[in-house]
Amino acid sequence: MTTVETQLSELRLHIGGEWVPAGGGETFDDPDPFTGELVARVPAGTREDARRAVEAAAAAFPEWSSAPPAVRQQVFLKAADILESRRDEVVSLLARETGCTFGFGLFQMGFVAGLLRQAAGTAYAAIGEIIPSDTGEFAMGIRRPAGVVGAIAPWNAALILSARSIGAPLVLGNTVVLKPSEHSPYVGGLLWGEVFAEAGLPPGVLSIVTHAPGEAGPIADELVENPHVRRLTFTGSTETGRLLAEAAGRNLKRVLLELGGYSPLIVLADADLQFAVDASTFGAFLHQGQICMSARRIIVERPIAARFIEQLARKASGLKTGDPKEHDTIIGPLITEKALETVKGRVEDAVSKGAKIVAGGEAVGPCFQATLLTDVPVSAELARVETFGPVAAIEVVDSSDEAIERANATAYGLASGVITNDADKGLELARRIQAGIVHVNEQPVGDEPQMPFGGVKDSGWGRFGGTAAIHEFTELQWVTVGRPHPYPS
Repeated sequence: MTTVETQLSELRLHIGGEWVPAGGGETFDDPDPFTGELVARVPAGTREDARRAVEAAAAAFPEWSSAPPAVRQQVFLKAADILESRRDEVVSLLARETGCTFGFGLFQMGFVAGLLRQAAGTAYAAIGEIIPSDTGEFAMGIRRPAGVVGAIAPWNAALILSARSIGAPLVLGNTVVLKPSEHSPYVGGLLWGEVFAEAGLPPGVLSIVTHAPGEAGPIADELVENPHVRRLTFTGSTETGRLLAEAAGRNLKRVLLELGGYSPLIVLADADLQFAVDASTFGAFLHQGQICMSARRIIVERPIAARFIEQLARKASGLKTGDPKEHDTIIGPLITEKALETVKGRVEDAVSKGAKIVAGGEAVGPCFQATLLTDVPVSAELARVETFGPVAAIEVVDSSDEAIERANATAYGLASGVITNDADKGLELARRIQAGIVHVNEQPVGDEPQMPFGGVKDSGWGRFGGTAAIHEFTELQWVTVGRPHPYPS
């Protein structure tokens, strides 16, 4: 596979099936996070643009919601084929727009093609039920599309998380207005307008509104407050998710939240040491640790701790850091200079309070080395909040019970992992971990399109994926059919 340097022209919003400039005529620059070079000029959408997009979605809803499942399925199957035909181009743009390394770009492409095909089958899966009635009426629970869905997607796994936010809602008969991050307006947003238009999605069923940095608020406000919007999805920080949930509550709207994580990886004393080292490296440093499921804490039992730390530090120190367009790069740039400074500052704060660096610890241009720390005190910010970067803290414990106690000592509860040669013990520990996702004999970064993906505690509520998504993006309507009968006089 060769790198494809696609040059994006000045982009347009996708509203009601048309490519249009932002209502105010403003644009913003979308830079390459590694080189700083311009990737595209992007329309700086306004609240009025979002309102027009919602109105287009509302107008398209009656026809799309009544389209036969075969029609919706065929659109998704075509979209998967179209996306795969653009593989080299999209992988290149993932690197240029989000700093995504080659391996992670290929993974996203494969995952999303599968997600689209899995979603295609969901067109037939919104099955209701016949409910016994004591009145003699014929009673049914019918799954119906909810209406317009406002989808707010992040930049970090831009292709996967944008596809996930629109896939199930669309194939179940809803219409969608997508607001991508300002850091991934094309690969996490406007790309889908091109793909689905070519696949035959009717105009207005999917609209995409981009916005300038710092200007997400007005777009989100319109999605929350517009009465046509009946569902909201958000993937992002816990802080922003809490604000969105409060606003959605005031407007009596259901919202699916996939928020931050501080995912633990427990390595028990009976674990295969080489596998544990490899899994920890992958879980902590894939996409520079800019994944909500990344292993932020690696909790290892004392009998193997010294050997584990030595081997993990050696492996982390050997990971190539630099240009994500070079196919052997493992650690690419952080998304912005501000993100880099945040990671650097939290590592320095932890060290000043007694933590020890056993690998990495330095910025290299726009990148930060794969970094491992031990003895991180609870007073350090790194020990308490999600730090989006290639940094993991190692904790040594004396028992599996202590490992569980440490794993649960966080406000977050998204993903986790347990590595052990005793599968029964792994399952027993999994039941005690306070997380929406537990992988036994695997690191925390794992997902499949058909799985119920989501967290507990401050990591959000609701579930993406498979049959769980059907409950999120449909309404259950009770319908009865009776016969004339006498009423009390």
